[in-house]
Amino acid sequence: MTIKIGKKITGYSVAKLEEEAAAEEIKQHELAAKAESNVIQMHEKVERPEMLVGSTYKVKTPLSEHSLYVTINDIILNPGTEHELRRPFEIFINSKNMDHFQWIVALTRIISAVFRKGGDVTFLVDELRSVFDPRGGYFKKGGKFMPSLVAEIGDAIESHLRMIGLIKDDGLDSHQQKLIDEKRKQFDDSVKSAEEESASEFPDGAQLCLKCNTKAMIKMDGCMTCLNCGDSKCG
Repeated sequence: MTIKIGKKITGYSVAKLEEEAAAEEIKQHELAAKAESNVIQMHEKVERPEMLVGSTYKVKTPLSEHSLYVTINDIILNPGTEHELRRPFEIFINSKNMDHFQWIVALTRIISAVFRKGGDVTFLVDELRSVFDPRGGYFKKGGKFMPSLVAEIGDAIESHLRMIGLIKDDGLDSHQQKLIDEKRKQFDDSVKSAEEESASEFPDGAQLCLKCNTKAMIKMDGCMTCLNCGDSKCG
């Protein structure tokens, strides 16, 4: 495009595209830094709002007839912006069982203080899970071993941190997943084979015959007799 100059030229300079690009980049960095400085991060001076969003987790253990209810409330930082964050703010534990009242209250206050301090709070899960009950642990529903009641509280906290995205599942790689699938198939096949073997023509209460190694030994006329090979304790 041709531009006609109608005034007298008093001076001129050559614009360098590299310098213009660098200046624009610096300007963008300054704007981004200014926007970042307005982002609220979690720290102990953040005031508690009137309403918090929370979740309650039921913990039922064989150590007590009463369940524990772990409630974790979250604060929403920078709502409605691209920097919106959901972070744990406080924790409460309630139960009808008053045996552990003092240490549970102390534990909730300490954990809440760590939540409000900000930073990476996921270390709490490992710390709580490493607590072992000297009387021994127990298996919860699903076969997962819990070394103590404190460890199960840590498990509830982990579930919540995963739910809000603070702990992310790395998942299994393709080789690990393939190995697990193969092992599961082998196990399912063995269970199916055992079920097919057990579904025989012999009674369910039959005992193992030491002669033919078949669970076909039953009591007939007062004498243990094998329905498979005919071996009899009475001769």
